[in-house]
Amino acid sequence: MTKKRTAHIVSHTHWDREWYLPYEKHHVRLVKLMDTLLDKLDQDPEYRSFFLDGQTIIIEDYLQVRPDQRDRLAKFIRDGRILIGPWYILQDAFLTSGEANVRNMQVGHQDALRYGNVSKVGYFPDTFGLVGQTPQLMQQSGIQNAFFGRGVKPTGFNNTVADGNYESSFSELQWVGPDGSKVLGILFANWYSNGNEVPADPEKAKEYWDRKLADAEKYASTNELLYMNGCDHQPIQLDLPEAIRVAREQYPDTSFIHSNFIDYLNALERAVDRDLSEVHGELRSQRTDGWGTLVNTASARVYLKQMNQLGQMMLEKVAEPLASMAHLAGVGEAYPHHLFTYAWKTLMQNHPHDSICGCSVDEVHREMVARFDKSRHVAESIVDDVKQAIADNIDTSSFVKYGEEARPVVVFNTTGWERTGVVTITVDAERLYFRDGYTLEEATDRVRNLDITGRVLVDAEGNVIPCTVEDLGLQFGYDLPDDAFRQPYMCRQVKLTFEASKVPAMGLTTYAWVRQAGAVVPAASLLSGERTMENEGLKVEIAEDGSFTLTDKKFGRTYRDLGVYENTGDIGNEYMFKQPTGETALTTKGLSAEIRVVEDTPYRASVEVTHHWEIPASADELLDVEQHACVYYPNRKSQRSNVMVPFTIRTVISLNKSGNGVEIEASFNNQAKDHRVRALFPTDLSTNVHHVDSMFEIPVRDNEPAEEWDNPSNAQHQQAFVDVSEAGAGLTVANFGLNEYEVLRDGRNTIAVTLLRSVGELGDWGYFPTPEAQCIGEHTVRMEVIPHNGDGIKSGAYAEAYQFQVPWTVAQTGVHAGSMAATFAPYTFENTELAFSSMKLHEGSGNLMLRWFNMSREATTLDLAYHLPFDNAFKSNILEERGARIEQNDAGQLSLAVGPCEIVTVGITSK
Repeated sequence: MTKKRTAHIVSHTHWDREWYLPYEKHHVRLVKLMDTLLDKLDQDPEYRSFFLDGQTIIIEDYLQVRPDQRDRLAKFIRDGRILIGPWYILQDAFLTSGEANVRNMQVGHQDALRYGNVSKVGYFPDTFGLVGQTPQLMQQSGIQNAFFGRGVKPTGFNNTVADGNYESSFSELQWVGPDGSKVLGILFANWYSNGNEVPADPEKAKEYWDRKLADAEKYASTNELLYMNGCDHQPIQLDLPEAIRVAREQYPDTSFIHSNFIDYLNALERAVDRDLSEVHGELRSQRTDGWGTLVNTASARVYLKQMNQLGQMMLEKVAEPLASMAHLAGVGEAYPHHLFTYAWKTLMQNHPHDSICGCSVDEVHREMVARFDKSRHVAESIVDDVKQAIADNIDTSSFVKYGEEARPVVVFNTTGWERTGVVTITVDAERLYFRDGYTLEEATDRVRNLDITGRVLVDAEGNVIPCTVEDLGLQFGYDLPDDAFRQPYMCRQVKLTFEASKVPAMGLTTYAWVRQAGAVVPAASLLSGERTMENEGLKVEIAEDGSFTLTDKKFGRTYRDLGVYENTGDIGNEYMFKQPTGETALTTKGLSAEIRVVEDTPYRASVEVTHHWEIPASADELLDVEQHACVYYPNRKSQRSNVMVPFTIRTVISLNKSGNGVEIEASFNNQAKDHRVRALFPTDLSTNVHHVDSMFEIPVRDNEPAEEWDNPSNAQHQQAFVDVSEAGAGLTVANFGLNEYEVLRDGRNTIAVTLLRSVGELGDWGYFPTPEAQCIGEHTVRMEVIPHNGDGIKSGAYAEAYQFQVPWTVAQTGVHAGSMAATFAPYTFENTELAFSSMKLHEGSGNLMLRWFNMSREATTLDLAYHLPFDNAFKSNILEERGARIEQNDAGQLSLAVGPCEIVTVGITSK
């Protein structure tokens, strides 16, 4: 006898907080939806439950307008009729950092637990592809499943799903991460709206369910069929109980239930009686035609990606480590958990896919800029407070011998590796407060006439450090004390630029700007001509067209034609790039450039390259016609205009004395529309694969797409870097907030990094003009080209790329005794395979939480030397729960085995 099938109908709404309408217009609709939902739950016990889209921010947004409904809402959550969590927001996977995803899960759990239970549902209904570490992140969150709509089956215009080859035989599958973590994957094979608007009319219901039952059974591995009763911003279906009664009457062989995810999963687990397909690693729609992957959201509105990268770095790699260091050293105020939560929440409000992907209407992205600024301002305020508290507790008494004019400065390295690099700090050579009785004229005259000659920079041992001093002149400033009214002053400021050497990981080093008669400042140059720079390991030769040749002297490899710029038309939209058919790309290859030296110091050389280019002003008039007619972008016939506009690119190529790579900063004023700009880095390396930085992982991707791939472009996501390597040689290109790249199939394995993509419409299900997505105006981008020996991990190239993301932190202090040494770090560890991810305090316990991830696919060991008193240490997870105790080895280090690609969190309880 055939087992009776069950139709699990799960009511939900997929709530894009902002998208084709500005946030507040969606917000108003949300309030109406929630009011209706609460009324329905009150009035109809047969309307069993509602899934609140997996994100707790919906509750915040609703209660912001309807605080009077808090108790009523809380009751339905406690009763299990409204299911919330596990996330704070439904974030994009590839454009948000690993730590942002961890904070998202942590905050979602914290917020949900205030109301009751957390829904342990790995919910990714419309995420634009999924990273390979998702199964491990779910397992570490106590979640054994992942529900998702994209990344496997082809998805096209207006989110239509198509048949064709894909990685699983069924909509149920086993998803395995690179570390071996495994979760039950549930593919919304017929989308997350396959049970939307169930008819209550018998005739319409029969037609509806005949089709829907067949559609689900086509992919389901069991008789437990899932129907998602809702869609994007879908109002509540008020007559659903009646529609279910009608369905039961018409299909006595089918059990129709108003279900929820947990009941569905339990039923599915009992029913599965066959082996499910295993899908491994990233879900990027690799085996589709390539036209609907939405990958080019990685380059839509690049300015948003850059602001996001800065915001993430300031919180997770600067503010949290420094605040932790201040707490551990017993200086400053308490760790500001409340401020961090506020800053993270504000930042994460920009992380939903339609927000950070840059694929919404212009009003949405204007508001995002304000949120980025707000979050960053909080992070900067935390940093300003804690770095000064630390600096003022450092023992700088070794500089007493230089007299009252000594100006100590502290350089902080908040990365997970020892660091050497060029830093800049603004120093007050003299500061006069008006509170001390100075008139404005007296203070101004005194600081303006201050003699700043005869001064040098020294380290704590008295060694003279080459330093460039720029006199910034008279400056007005003010303090905002915690216990007094604001304190204005006049000061004389100078900008010091120098190379800080071997600053310890998660630590600091102290210098001082002092007056020292007869001091000899080492003089040297990295230049050997106007177009050639060279340090101990690298040589850079700039050609007349502004491209450069990079010679890795250590490993004997030369890379040519680096840094050529490419420009093509783009008649696509915010989601996807489409080059006009038959168009030949423009490049700066052979275009004569203006070249001049702009910096020549012992610690750095910089050469400016200026290209005066002309490119088409826009697409031709046909594009506007096609956009208004909603012509699907792959089918568009428009070309580029014959009208040309200037496009000047100013590029500064820099080599540091101790640099392991060549730094590039390019600036341009974009006045063209409907186009894309990329920087090209030919590797001429022989390999069929490449490595790329993703969330807690460095996956390996094929250079050639799958057979099903029809799109001429094979652009992909990156975070910190992309790397092409062969045995004995490799080239890593790091970036800051440039999340799109392509390894070209040009016979040279060229790494192409997208710097700008200008388009004029949202795309997807209709015509939504977005003139601000043309990104008219000034832009600046940063990259670093790092050659290595073919092993990006062991050579340190990947560590260099991660450090490129993190700004140096500096502070000025006085000459005084202190409890901290002039060079200090709370802990040290030696392991080339482990990448540092986070250092923070747990809000509930106060434990120090340290996180790394294993970049390699081989097991390794974390040996951690902790230099401060502590009671015990334990292994944790991304929710930072207490796990097994970590013992010390014979050397007194905390020693922990780390599996391949494992994300490992260590908790330390201080004394």
